[in-house]
Amino acid sequence: MSKKKIRITHQPSGELIAEGEKGWGLFPFEGNFYISRKNLKTDGFRFSGIPGLCPYKFLYFWYHFKPRNGEKSSMIAWKYWLPNPIFPFIAFRIAVPARHPHLVVVEY
Repeated sequence: MSKKKIRITHQPSGELIAEGEKGWGLFPFEGNFYISRKNLKTDGFRFSGIPGLCPYKFLYFWYHFKPRNGEKSSMIAWKYWLPNPIFPFIAFRIAVPARHPHLVVVEY
């Protein structure tokens, strides 16, 4: 039995954001996907400089998405820069919500 695969696309532009097997590379957690570099298929994420703090996952920064041929989607992703070590699957990975109006998540 093969693993399920995930494809995440930026709906307004059609640009592929991530694709790969569901698991360590595209890790679902709390309604979000944490994407490894191997499975990230775009260079459109831009650091916003806006920090955030989760009481148990710690310090993160918001990222905007600027597709090659479309308008920017503000604060669509985040990355934990000082993550809680008990969550290694979130460390230094771009994360996106599974349900966002600008994202299409397909499991196949």
